[in-house]
Amino acid sequence: MSEHLRTALRLATRGVPVLPLRVGKVPFGNCPACAKNVCGGRPNMRTPGPCACFAPCHGWAAATTDPGVIGSPAWAPAWRSAATLAYHPGGAGVTVVDLDDQAAIRWARENLPATRTVTTTRGEHWIYRGTLPSANAVRPGVDIKSLMAYSRWLGPGAGATVALPGAVRALAVKEPSSPRRPPQGLSVPLGGQREACPHRTPTYLDRGIAMAEQRITGTREAVHATVYRTFLAVLSTHGRCGCLTEAHTARLFTAAQAKGESARHCTDAWTNALTTLGLSHVG
Repeated sequence: MSEHLRTALRLATRGVPVLPLRVGKVPFGNCPACAKNVCGGRPNMRTPGPCACFAPCHGWAAATTDPGVIGSPAWAPAWRSAATLAYHPGGAGVTVVDLDDQAAIRWARENLPATRTVTTTRGEHWIYRGTLPSANAVRPGVDIKSLMAYSRWLGPGAGATVALPGAVRALAVKEPSSPRRPPQGLSVPLGGQREACPHRTPTYLDRGIAMAEQRITGTREAVHATVYRTFLAVLSTHGRCGCLTEAHTARLFTAAQAKGESARHCTDAWTNALTTLGLSHVG
């Protein structure tokens, strides 16, 4: 039995879904029955586990905690030639912040809470308790590996694993090449059907936006519903007189994305609020 297989079986007993990797740190290719995904893949590729062929097919989705599968004859050829071992972080209930160089490590030490740390060839893996969508190149030298991804197993690391912080969730939805802002089609002011402005001073609007930001930032559950209701409230009060600007809506989008909402979800919530209020033709 190879060392990689022994480690895989040990991790599986701890609830960590594992899979072998070949040279180059990549998964093994699909077996002939699954080549080019002719088998149709798994019914739900969001969950780990083998295809019906029971070979280590379909990349990260092959990761499993079933010792009968891991040690099966179908997996034996892969273990014999495996160069290293990987696991599915999302299936293990964790998120890996992959820091690829010393500059990225310095940034993490200044901006992220300390957690369990694993040394890699060129940098470090910072492991947090909790899951979120994986994302590459969220900033220079930083990848996020959690759901629908795999990460090399390089040992248990050191330190206590802490809960996934909002700073990491915000990274996963950040658009590195451009600032967060509503898409051009949703630009404001919403002046297409100006009504008499009910705001006595600009302070009234600024206070309303600040309260909306606080409502989004302070929510601990049902984030998407809270974001939609907040957008609806802001637009119902300030959406018809033309006082809202891109700076105001960008503040709302930024607050929502810091709570884990994607740019797509923000856009959908904003559009739905406009439609509900009969403002979808304004912009």
